[in-house]
Amino acid sequence: MFKNILVLTDGSEISKMTIEQAVALAKSVGAKITGLTVIQPAHEPQGTGTMMLGGHVVEDAAHEFLQDVVRAAADAGITAECFTMTSDSVHSAAVSAAESRGCDLICMATHGRSQLGKIFFGSELTGILHECKIPVLVFR
Repeated sequence: MFKNILVLTDGSEISKMTIEQAVALAKSVGAKITGLTVIQPAHEPQGTGTMMLGGHVVEDAAHEFLQDVVRAAADAGITAECFTMTSDSVHSAAVSAAESRGCDLICMATHGRSQLGKIFFGSELTGILHECKIPVLVFR
């Protein structure tokens, strides 16, 4: 069945639930977990904000999000590999990561924004579904 499951996390509560479910699935089928947080450069603090908060605020947060994956996998006794990518496009980075890391399933959460919210914020899920050639399991 599945051998390597990519789980996307942004640190939200629904992402944490997705991690738990992805790890449970991985354990049940004997797969490993690959955790990914995509850092979008446009969201990094600039100028005075960087000086006040330090230059690695976003990266530190991303690594903290991935610790949820590491802990859940360790508790379940399965292998986890985690990494970050920097990209303007979360969906393109996720698809690229899945392909380059040999993942055969992507697990992700959707925040369930309204249609109006999708117009303004876009939909990473829609982008992944359009670009991806492997199965995607979505949690709400």
